[in-house]
Amino acid sequence: MTQAVTPLSALTPLDWTWRNQQIRYTVQGEGQPLLLIHGFGASIGHWKHNIPALAAQGYQVFALDLLGFGASAKPAWDYSLDLWQDLLRDFWQAKIQQPTVFVGNSIGGLLSLAMLANYPELCAGGVLINCAGGLNHRPDELALPLRVVMATFAKLVSSRLTGPFLFNQVRQKSRIKNTLYQVYGDRQAVTDELVEMLYEPSCDPGAQQVFASVITAPPGDSQTELLPKRQHSLLVLWGDRDPWTPIKGSQIYQDLAAQNAGVEFHPIPGAGHCPHDENPSLVNSLILDWLQRLG
Repeated sequence: MTQAVTPLSALTPLDWTWRNQQIRYTVQGEGQPLLLIHGFGASIGHWKHNIPALAAQGYQVFALDLLGFGASAKPAWDYSLDLWQDLLRDFWQAKIQQPTVFVGNSIGGLLSLAMLANYPELCAGGVLINCAGGLNHRPDELALPLRVVMATFAKLVSSRLTGPFLFNQVRQKSRIKNTLYQVYGDRQAVTDELVEMLYEPSCDPGAQQVFASVITAPPGDSQTELLPKRQHSLLVLWGDRDPWTPIKGSQIYQDLAAQNAGVEFHPIPGAGHCPHDENPSLVNSLILDWLQRLG
């Protein structure tokens, strides 16, 4: 279920310097601060249906491009969840300085959970949308044949000889569109503008090195390690047709919700990995209702 198109031009691009690197961000509205964190390969534009709607209801909505993605700088660094947590902490200190609700999709969801666990003084709550279980799969999570395939792919991606060739194959617009068709429950949400939003940053100098670093990065803390440390309420939303983070992986959140342990869980029927973009009307409504109860 899609809604009227919100143009990317409605999001005002702003820049902030972090560790001598440019970080792209945007902000709309006034009130309780929310910080929206995108998933792997995405950027601020992935929230174009959510930022105006949330801001219009009395919230100050921030979103940024993580280092290495979107219009942010792409230095040849070692990328990890810890690095991005440092970025989010420092962005909060520079631009927000009020208890914030962290909202994230996929890897952004895991980062939101990590902020609640590791920096509770910055937080007022968290919204996890199809939360990833790690930056990468842990070896014990994969069957042996797939484990060998993924290890081989990681080596090839990291190679100076084969890495650029593989990256150029992965980032072709036709492949991006086919991947989106696989992971979006609603094919109508896969627009040319969405494909372009994912493709354009891949043309930046350094994009291939970022891709290789992220693909070979450690998975980081798991949900089972982070959840016992959180002190704030969670809203968990999950597209029930997601092949990347299947809804069966959300059982840990469903169990907490059943125990009334400060967790509220809602499946998003018919949506895949990115329900905030596939069914923004429902996702925005659920977030706003929860925020009102949180307040």
